[in-house]
Amino acid sequence: MTSWATGSPSEMTTMRKQEEDRITKELNEILYLTRPMASKLGPPSPTAKRDSLVLNCCDEVFPGIYIGDCYCAKNKQLLKQLGITHVLNTAEGKLLGMVDTDSDYYKHTGIKYMGLHLMDLPVTDIACYFYEVSDFIDSAVKRGGKVLVHCLMGLSRSSTCVLAYLMIKEGMTAADALRRVRRFREVRPNYGFLQQLAELDMNLKRSSQTLPLVSR
Repeated sequence: MTSWATGSPSEMTTMRKQEEDRITKELNEILYLTRPMASKLGPPSPTAKRDSLVLNCCDEVFPGIYIGDCYCAKNKQLLKQLGITHVLNTAEGKLLGMVDTDSDYYKHTGIKYMGLHLMDLPVTDIACYFYEVSDFIDSAVKRGGKVLVHCLMGLSRSSTCVLAYLMIKEGMTAADALRRVRRFREVRPNYGFLQQLAELDMNLKRSSQTLPLVSR
């Protein structure tokens, strides 16, 4: 386990950068070396045709947690059939690459909604929402609900938020979380998002190392 408590500030900065690069490289390798299992959940996604991917409109990647696309998010009948109680739109907006839903869209469905204005760009600061979205997802599954986390195609922004949840709330490493999600859906966080997940991984490990011991 890497120690962050020794060495000069410059040495520690170098160590952190090396560790971040190592984790990011591992996550990138997982994307290329793993393939999801065949899924029979929901109809094929019309949006997948633009990227030559065989994608369902949504997939359950963890008990009560679905990753999906704009087609699924806008299909209220399908959401009802799936038992979705919460929707997290990680691409809220009307610009290209965004999904133009909001709380009013689900006003008469009983669905609790949260929206983030995030572009699928490596420079986008998605990490600033990691704990907020983790709390939102957690509030759904802890009450026996089901949450759809979506973006335009259910590949990058949405999956990054679910991965952060698995790390923060379920105690998984970034690599373990990505392997778990990749079993059920073809997700592809962009490289900048992978770097932010790597940094979260390091921060969570550092926090666990500095927690005081509790006598039993």
